[in-house]
Amino acid sequence: MYKVGFISLGCCKNLVDTEMIIGLMTKSGYCIENKPEKADILVINTCGFINDAKEESINTILEMVEYKKKKCKYVIVVGCLAKRYKQELIKLIPEVDLFIGPDEYTNIANLINNLTKNNNISCELEYIDRVISTPKYMAYLKIAEGCDNNCTYCAIPYIRGKYVSRKMEDILQEANKLYDSGVREIVIVAQDTSKYGLDIYKKEMLPTLLKKIAKIGFTWVRFLYTYPENITDELVDVVKKTKNICPYFDIPIQHISDRVLKKMGRKSSSKTIKEVIRKIRTNIPNSIIRTTLIVGFPGETKEDFEKLYNFVKDANFDRLGCFKYSKEENTPAERLEGHIHYMTKVGRYNKIMKLQQEISYKNNVNKIGKEYDMLVEKIVNRKIYGRTYMDAPEIDGIVEAIVEDIKDLEKIAIGNIIRIKVINANEYDLQAILV
Repeated sequence: MYKVGFISLGCCKNLVDTEMIIGLMTKSGYCIENKPEKADILVINTCGFINDAKEESINTILEMVEYKKKKCKYVIVVGCLAKRYKQELIKLIPEVDLFIGPDEYTNIANLINNLTKNNNISCELEYIDRVISTPKYMAYLKIAEGCDNNCTYCAIPYIRGKYVSRKMEDILQEANKLYDSGVREIVIVAQDTSKYGLDIYKKEMLPTLLKKIAKIGFTWVRFLYTYPENITDELVDVVKKTKNICPYFDIPIQHISDRVLKKMGRKSSSKTIKEVIRKIRTNIPNSIIRTTLIVGFPGETKEDFEKLYNFVKDANFDRLGCFKYSKEENTPAERLEGHIHYMTKVGRYNKIMKLQQEISYKNNVNKIGKEYDMLVEKIVNRKIYGRTYMDAPEIDGIVEAIVEDIKDLEKIAIGNIIRIKVINANEYDLQAILV
């Protein structure tokens, strides 16, 4: 039987797709191989969202096709890049045996069987059968596919299609299975989690879904990617009243200038954004708010940027990521006038990130002396590394907890929740001791 190696690039939503493909092939008898040099088949799940991601994907593909000179028989490229640039990639990298976009995942078994001249794969791609590749104590739970927000800078609707919610009973079945397998932190993801259910239930059902998932018993329930215009009073109230739902709001606002927001095709306004932040912080004082911004969007004036800069200063975001606008083929923004010089984008990006670094440092210093629950992720000598509810996996900072008594260390295992007290801080990470 073939040995199959997997590489997953891009976002955690892509990772869920990779885990589903691993589950499909494992169920069909394929062996999973972690070392690419020993694999008979290499599967690369690619990202095609922005230029940096595209470059990483192409470089990884080129690296993997080198193994065809040794043991590897087939290289299969799946994911967003495979969908978006399929014909170009076939010409550019003919060594790749198969390109499969997300729109072809329902037929992935037949495509791979035809390639290998084998009919070993007889099952379908299913969420419930996926093989979790994250640490045993945490997993992502994808509740919808695609997006129809149609932001002018984004190619996701073209790549992934329209927004399609999963049935709630299927999500809950998967969540129960994950809990039974030992998962204690569940991270709910979609291109826009706040729109969950609108297409199939005719109303936004994220608050209802969160309550049902929380009742399963997870230590932490975390949800990402909520758009400001869809953060309702009901959603805030559910987070406030449900102990194991992390009061962590990931809200991609992208800008604060109404003029730029309109050109971006965003549904929110500066007023909506400011009201949502006020509502969350008023109702949940210990809430964490993360956002992402885009600087250098076509037509962004110096005045627009100053509005954004001053807003970031006033909003005091707990977490903030920033992107330099990337011109994406076949998006409406590509055709806009007023594209901005790259070095201007770099300057604006650096200015925002320097400001946020200062804000982050002050916020972290204010945590010194306070106690938090921490999820243990790594133990090295007498140091324990992990995260609090304030930190999403693979995105935010870490806590380094020093253990003074070796006997305390013997009682702690990876995946445990321990109590820590913060004693020091830098811009992104915290240092602590056990309580």
